[in-house]
Amino acid sequence: MAGGKETPRQRMINLMYLVFIAMLALNMSKEVLSAFGSINETLEESNVKFESKNQAALSGLAVKASESPEQFAEVKQKADQVTAATTELYNYFAGIKEGMYGSVEDPTDYETMDKSSYVNELFVKGEKLKPEGEQFIANMRAYKDKMNSVLGGDSKYATFLESINSQFSADPVMPKDAPEAATPQNYIRHHYVGFPLISAITKITALQNELKVLENEILSSMLSGQLTQIASMDNYSTLLQTSRGAYYQGNTFDGAIVLGRTDNSTVPNKVDLKLDGRSLTQGEDFTLEGGQVKLNVNAGNAGDHTIEGKLIFNQDGKEIEVPVNQSYSVIPKPNQAIVSADKMNVVYRGIENPITVSMPGVPGNKVNASAPGMKRVKGSQYVVRPTTGTKLKINVTGEIEGEKITSSTTFRIKDLPRPTPTVRDQIQEGGAIKMPRNALKISPIGATFENFDFDITPVVKRFTISVPGQPAVVVNGNMLNARAKDLLELARTGDIIQIFDVKADVPGVNVKNMPALLVQLTN
Repeated sequence: MAGGKETPRQRMINLMYLVFIAMLALNMSKEVLSAFGSINETLEESNVKFESKNQAALSGLAVKASESPEQFAEVKQKADQVTAATTELYNYFAGIKEGMYGSVEDPTDYETMDKSSYVNELFVKGEKLKPEGEQFIANMRAYKDKMNSVLGGDSKYATFLESINSQFSADPVMPKDAPEAATPQNYIRHHYVGFPLISAITKITALQNELKVLENEILSSMLSGQLTQIASMDNYSTLLQTSRGAYYQGNTFDGAIVLGRTDNSTVPNKVDLKLDGRSLTQGEDFTLEGGQVKLNVNAGNAGDHTIEGKLIFNQDGKEIEVPVNQSYSVIPKPNQAIVSADKMNVVYRGIENPITVSMPGVPGNKVNASAPGMKRVKGSQYVVRPTTGTKLKINVTGEIEGEKITSSTTFRIKDLPRPTPTVRDQIQEGGAIKMPRNALKISPIGATFENFDFDITPVVKRFTISVPGQPAVVVNGNMLNARAKDLLELARTGDIIQIFDVKADVPGVNVKNMPALLVQLTN
């Protein structure tokens, strides 16, 4: 215990707390242990996502530093130091967890991970910390000191340093509701000693998550603002410039890739264009959109066609002419069908996937497509609802000038992704969602397919809610019932409310299990 010499009464009080914690651990329900495991899995998945995001941000900063070292070299150096300090502590935590997982036969059977012996023996001996416990605290404080050294002195990072100093100080902690005579517990004993193994693992994973979230926010801050604006290429796109509109087999391709501005501010004041000698009219033959002269003309007969003229810009009171001299070729009718998925290059099992089928040069009423579960909606638009298998072959037949042309395209069949639970249409990102108690009582529990192109909303049919120290309550529907609201009244401010076993329904689809949702009460 930290805090100096203890009186016999203080030692007795602290011993009672340890006995009480041990009793809680021994009587912890299997359901709560599984909930801890589910939370740990959710945090692990979040860590993987943030690792990918952080690597992408660091790579982007490295590219900018190589392009403009005078502007980004110092920032890149700081970013490398932040990542190094984060990775060092993250990997240390990973090693600790590896030992914890290795102490049980099946690291996925959370209901058996209710013992605290491994954690106790790892960190403490009697009233004192063992070397590993001292090292745990030392590594957290070393990370805190490194981050303060790298980011200190810049007000832009003050908020991040406040979080770091709070989360990784490893200072002694006074137990909640402890009597005035109680002595603060050291960090290790307060958070890990006497707790079930899965609880300790989840707490360490939460620390890893905090590391990755902070790293992501810091790197994003480094890339934002004026520095990012200086090096931004958002208003440019690459254009292919060629000497002709089409090439034949064996020709040398002499094209060039050039940069062109595509922002709304780069708009010509006048446009004078001709297609094969015919003047083009704005609003009829072309429009100005996003810095582009967007043509809308008939391609014409097979052969070469020329667009000539000039774009005129007003600059400093003068007219600046940009000459236009481009050509394109129209080729004869093709004999190959083109089939493309409207949403993506796969089709999803159990739902209607929109498919557009066309064959260049062939009228839509002369094109037919067929596949298991496929039907025409209208014209060239179809829907297909695959049910079994891993691949779907679509056969297309077209008729032109009395000749039949056949083709086929194969798509991959995939299951719908795992949905993400929501509360009040809010998705958990990083830590728990913060919400007032009364707001949670009236907030619907929902589900969504994140980053999914199809407009499909799962309907929540059932979920389980738990409050620390209380039996969980199963709720039918998507709103808290009376029992769940009564349970919520037993929670304290700052408690983490767990919403798990969320069951949702999409007609005709076997919806995958969802991760747990965490809500922290703010009052």
